[in-house]
Amino acid sequence: MKISTKGRYALRMLLDLAEHKDDGYVPLKDVAQRQDISKKYLEQIVGILNQSGILRTNRGYQGGYMLALSPEKYTVGHILRITEGSLTPVACLETESNLCKRSAFCKTLPIWKGLDKVITEYLDGITLQDILDKSEASGGVEYYI
Repeated sequence: MKISTKGRYALRMLLDLAEHKDDGYVPLKDVAQRQDISKKYLEQIVGILNQSGILRTNRGYQGGYMLALSPEKYTVGHILRITEGSLTPVACLETESNLCKRSAFCKTLPIWKGLDKVITEYLDGITLQDILDKSEASGGVEYYI
């Protein structure tokens, strides 16, 4: 599994909005400048995030974006699933029932299920607020498995 720039930038953007949640609606140009990300690229990401309902938008003067919910309601896993799609390490685990004809006797399936469980539990166990709190406490963010 490799997380694309779209997923990484979406996470950075949402963290920026969480960090500035008391500022009201935050202009995209401000996020782009602080995060050193192209505004044009952020506009593409905003389109994806808007469809999922995790952002609130205000157009016009004093317009911008803000989180629809508080930062502790957003997990890294949820954000990455919105931008990346499935986070499963193999295609046969993408659906609820495994459609692979080899699944009944696949010797490697337990490995992929275990990896999927670790990825899911890890990414769904970290919220935007956790990242902000850890960053404030330590001067940087470090997460380990």
